[in-house]
Amino acid sequence: MSILVTGGMGFIGSNFIRRYLMEESDKVVNFDGLTYAANPDTLQDLQESSRYEFVYGYIGSRRQIEQILEKHKPHTIINFAAESHVDNSILNSEPFFTTNVFGTMNLLECVKRVCPKTFFLHVSTDEVYGSLDAWDSPSTEKTAYAPRSPYAASKAASDHLVMAYHHTHGLRTIITNCSNNYGPYQHAEKFIPTVIRKAMAGEQIPVYGTGMNIRDWIHVQDHCDALIEIIRNGIIGERYNIGGGVQKTNLEVAEVILSFMGLPNDFITFVPDRKGHDFRYDLDIGKIEREIGWRPTINFWSGLKDTVKWYRNNMEWVNSCRKHSG
Repeated sequence: MSILVTGGMGFIGSNFIRRYLMEESDKVVNFDGLTYAANPDTLQDLQESSRYEFVYGYIGSRRQIEQILEKHKPHTIINFAAESHVDNSILNSEPFFTTNVFGTMNLLECVKRVCPKTFFLHVSTDEVYGSLDAWDSPSTEKTAYAPRSPYAASKAASDHLVMAYHHTHGLRTIITNCSNNYGPYQHAEKFIPTVIRKAMAGEQIPVYGTGMNIRDWIHVQDHCDALIEIIRNGIIGERYNIGGGVQKTNLEVAEVILSFMGLPNDFITFVPDRKGHDFRYDLDIGKIEREIGWRPTINFWSGLKDTVKWYRNNMEWVNSCRKHSG
């Protein structure tokens, strides 16, 4: 028995692989193109495991995907492979649609041709729902999509493709939409790792606008546990929101990290706001609680404190991450 993980060298994918190997007995095949956001050092310690295999390749390669499916016959494919940095999508959206849309379509086509009974779990984002005002209710699985960045638009398109292949071709799919993740092995470009590494270097920490933009935060371990529960008990054809139930402004997160590090808020500097910056995201997770029995367990403040400690103790990995980014 095996499971195919696409994009398994990235932040969430690599954490998922570690968690899955702890929880299940299957072999994990990790298929990744090692683009700038992937760090091959992340899972180096698994290379000798008989239950883990890394395959280098691109999800747009139909021949390669079909060969992997024919060889390993995975009971599940979980698709993490994506370009995910909003700022990069604003500068150049083409790689986002190439990977997130056409890459996902290629995976679905390969599943349809080679193993149409394989379960396909597509990992997406809360950003497909668009921006909320302060008084708006959280987004549910029935909330209409309203993406406002090229990244969010590419993920919304990929979600629609997955649902279309389920309804048209009968593929066994589930879509998850998750809020902002934090935890170990996150790429150095992301907000929380940026705050930590710049504070460690004694540099100014850039915060967009006034820092009042609100995000819902979830520890990556909680996210991975939710995904494993969905693989075990999810209902085919459904979508599930996965959130942490923690609404914090960017400024508040930066200030708390500085307090954990014993540094003053003077390190924060406000920079011109991101184009089209969404004000707030929030997810209603009632459906996954009712149908699967999952809810987050990691307290945000203790999880964030542990994350700060991890980065401070693993600067060699952080530097390696930035080196692989070019």
